[in-house]
Amino acid sequence: MYAEQTSDLASRINRIEQNLCMPSRISEYAAQKSRLLDAMERYGVPGVSVAVIHQGNIEWAKGYGVQDVETQVPVTTDTLFQAASISKPVTAAAVLRLVDAGQLDLDEDVNAILRTWKLTGTQLWQPRVTLRHLLCHGAGVTVHGFHGYAHDAALPTLEQVLAGQCPANTDPIRVDTLPGTQFRYSGGGFCILQRLLMDVTGLPFPELMRELVLDPVGMKQSTFHQPLPRTLTERAATGHRHGAKTVAGKWHTYAEMAAAGLWTTPSDLARFVLALQRSWSGETGSLLSQDITRQMLTPQMVRFFGLSFWLTPQGVNDGTTMRFTHPGGNEGFSCLLEAYCQEGLGAVVMTNVDQGMGKVEGLIPAIAQEYNWPGFLPKDAGVPEQNSAFSDAYVGVYELRQGFTFTILKQAGSLFLKPTGQHELALFPESETAYRLNGIDATVTFVKEGLQQEVTSLLFKQNDGEIAAKKRVSCPST
Repeated sequence: MYAEQTSDLASRINRIEQNLCMPSRISEYAAQKSRLLDAMERYGVPGVSVAVIHQGNIEWAKGYGVQDVETQVPVTTDTLFQAASISKPVTAAAVLRLVDAGQLDLDEDVNAILRTWKLTGTQLWQPRVTLRHLLCHGAGVTVHGFHGYAHDAALPTLEQVLAGQCPANTDPIRVDTLPGTQFRYSGGGFCILQRLLMDVTGLPFPELMRELVLDPVGMKQSTFHQPLPRTLTERAATGHRHGAKTVAGKWHTYAEMAAAGLWTTPSDLARFVLALQRSWSGETGSLLSQDITRQMLTPQMVRFFGLSFWLTPQGVNDGTTMRFTHPGGNEGFSCLLEAYCQEGLGAVVMTNVDQGMGKVEGLIPAIAQEYNWPGFLPKDAGVPEQNSAFSDAYVGVYELRQGFTFTILKQAGSLFLKPTGQHELALFPESETAYRLNGIDATVTFVKEGLQQEVTSLLFKQNDGEIAAKKRVSCPST
């Protein structure tokens, strides 16, 4: 399953563990090195699990820390974590398998496929939404993400989630923006895909995902069952809040399985990555056809997103090298998948604490440095290229209150946010005006006003709260 544990490999793993580098701290990179276990202790990360892909194989996998701060059961490579939004590309693979089989068409109106529920419009307008729209987050569908349901809360049906009806804890899922006109990340769109896949196959969602993706890939440890079956709970990590406090009932349950419901391990997700890399290369018997895989991992509406993955052109091999990425964050869990389309490289890291990837953010860059990932340089690791035409206008100082500001910097062609008293955080574009932060579960949206569309403020959204900061000073790019 894994490469033989030689002294050379042990040395590699040790170098990674001892030399975490902080990619978002551009100006201080040389000084920002730390040990993985030290970072876990310092920032309250109970457990971390890692799998590394090299030369088209899982070279090694390892667990660190504990599943639960109360039981102190150690994390192993078999410990289950919630994959959160990494569930989405796994769901996308099921959709694309049915496209390959001729059962679905990426550009067909989903209302022509849905049987038990329909996407409704208004009295004056009925939107036409396609599978491609939903997979590339261009459908104009509402509901960004999901909170899940505590152990003592009622669990809604998928239909109640779609309708925003009690006991669902999110708004109705509907179209409020013209489909195909802009990128807007939507977990709600994947609830529509969940309903559609069940309608087409006639199977419960966990069963169809096992048949279409999990079993063919060899993801034997994984399941989309929600709630998690009792037979699996003993080896499941407990979710933790800040300060390493356990989530009540250990974890939340997600009725929104396609968007956030996968329980898995880094090794199983690495197997999924390998299946996509082989499909990209057109190997016989691959999970997907080469054509549909190329569509999945090719920019669609915007240049940084394909059919369910963030994409980063690396600018090597005549621009053909592409890195595909997806983060995930559920209540008490945080994870990240990074891989290359054609180099046989990648890594998956999973943690059992809120914003855990931000707390051990140097781990994947340390892996990339050790394995010499092409184009993944410390000064811009994980930061996609950005359009200077609009990003230059965002540079400046935004005042939240007296004594506290958000400074937007441009370094090496990419944007960073520096809150007062904190290090810089890299910004990933989600649309022309909206960015997500590298390191914490938050977004920044720039507000433009007037005929000249001047940038006047930014909106910082985190943990369901939103604050506004007014722009007052411009800063030079570096």
